[in-house]
Amino acid sequence: MRIRVLDEQEQELQDPYVLRLGGWSEERYLKEAPESQRWEFVRGEVLLYSPATAEHQELVGFLYRLLAECCERQRWGKVLTGPAAVRLSSGVIREPDVFVLAPEDARQAQGVPLSVVPTLIVEVMSPSTRTLDLGEKAQDYAQAGVPEYWAVDPERRALVVHALEKGRERYRVESVTEGWVRSRVVPGLRLRADWLWQEPLPPLIRCLQEALP
Repeated sequence: MRIRVLDEQEQELQDPYVLRLGGWSEERYLKEAPESQRWEFVRGEVLLYSPATAEHQELVGFLYRLLAECCERQRWGKVLTGPAAVRLSSGVIREPDVFVLAPEDARQAQGVPLSVVPTLIVEVMSPSTRTLDLGEKAQDYAQAGVPEYWAVDPERRALVVHALEKGRERYRVESVTEGWVRSRVVPGLRLRADWLWQEPLPPLIRCLQEALP
């Protein structure tokens, strides 16, 4: 299924957007959502995102490679990137930018949607998704029991770290703009927040040498 989003002049909309389409069922979403676009199913609505910018994809790729290399060296877990549908609960299917599965869950990561809860989720925000990423998505991830959620805000140069509070369905939130950030749940994973704001992004091999001495 393909949807075109037009402006008032009936031209393809160029500005970033998040489009909500109501009246959908999960069955229809799984049948009609295209693999080439980022669609999510949330409580009877489909969320359709505008195409990602090159800068967004470059940063997602950098994070994926960094996390994947870290997990491979630690021989721990599995790293996946979107669009990959993850069922968080009944009626909620999200497509995170990057996420890490624990070793015991990686073996069960098959089919669509994945029915395993990620250990760490990373979203790269844009001005059009910031409210969604820090609000609705954070709440969904916490309620699903995702232990750690990192929301990267390139425009404001902040890495917003969400750590699940023990015994609660809510996060403790910290915004980091520089210095080291260490994962509480993925062994050996750390990065410098300021790497994410460098233009161009730093060489991956140098970052790995610093992060995994």
